[in-house]
Amino acid sequence: MAKSDIKNRDDVFNLVTSFYEKVRKDIVLGPFFNDTIKDWDAHLEHLTTFWESSLFLKTKYYGDPLKAHVKVDVTHNNSITELHFGLWLNLWFQTIDELFEGDYAENAKRRARKMGSFLYLKIFEARNS
Repeated sequence: MAKSDIKNRDDVFNLVTSFYEKVRKDIVLGPFFNDTIKDWDAHLEHLTTFWESSLFLKTKYYGDPLKAHVKVDVTHNNSITELHFGLWLNLWFQTIDELFEGDYAENAKRRARKMGSFLYLKIFEARNS
């Protein structure tokens, strides 16, 4: 069966939902997310808006991902490492490859890689500030 590219909000929601199903079950990542997120429906909508804005530049995302991730790191005793970002990125790529192919799918991978690197560095900077 031929896969299509990410085209709209419904596709982004499908990607985000499928991805976080994997994350929630992951033995390493799951506890960070499951202990932190209380309303998964709202969180998935929020993340869909984030990724829709990032990929299509047509919606407005209001939020501070850096602040949220630093808070999670502090709550978990500064235990987020490069392993967590690597696992997160691998699951993101795997989910994209299972569902989509095309320019937007590849852009979603590039943006996630850049965002992961940025968040990883900023989390460690926040520990020393």
